[in-house]
Amino acid sequence: MTVGNLLEVTDLSVSIQSMQALRGFSLEVPQGAMIGLVGRNGAGKTTLMRSIMGHLPLVSGRVTFEGKDLAGVPRHGRAPLGIGYMPEDRQLVPELTVEENILLPIWVSKTLKAEERLAFVYGMLPEVGAMRDRKALLLSGGQQKLVALCRALAVGTRFLLLDEPFEGVAPALSHRLSEVISGLKGTALSVLISQSELNHSQSLFDRQYVIERGANLAASHAA
Repeated sequence: MTVGNLLEVTDLSVSIQSMQALRGFSLEVPQGAMIGLVGRNGAGKTTLMRSIMGHLPLVSGRVTFEGKDLAGVPRHGRAPLGIGYMPEDRQLVPELTVEENILLPIWVSKTLKAEERLAFVYGMLPEVGAMRDRKALLLSGGQQKLVALCRALAVGTRFLLLDEPFEGVAPALSHRLSEVISGLKGTALSVLISQSELNHSQSLFDRQYVIERGANLAASHAA
């Protein structure tokens, strides 16, 4: 592991139903960095994040977190490492309340205290705290995005994976999401954010990777 990197993805290849979705893709996330992952729809962004979270088997390559190979860590063991994941499609449980959805990954952790983490996320997004008792199925798509971000923040004490957080969101909510995510820059938290296009400030990112057909294009660093 390179000194200073929290996450390293090395020559990762992944296939979905016999189709190669990642082709030797590599990426590094330094401690406390905000990293952008840009690519068109179908380029492999979601596949990469799902692979990091253990939802997809690797054909070849390695994913290491704090120098530990995640190949031996079951997918339910990723959240207890301090990794929070916000899927593009939110993946909330419709019949559970907002608060219950946020608590789901905390329940698998032996170290996080639910009250403390809820106070943290509601402090960042008080509008979510105001609807904590509502069932997820009653929320708009944008509201569900906010809840999914809170769920990732609740458990992601070290690292956040945010898959297309601004996609399909009304401008006002998109601005709110951008405001909250921007507030994480410069903290100890490392963040990987995927986007289909650079429709949000490039100044957010310390480094930006471009993915095309599952492979790397040249990485760029912030000025």
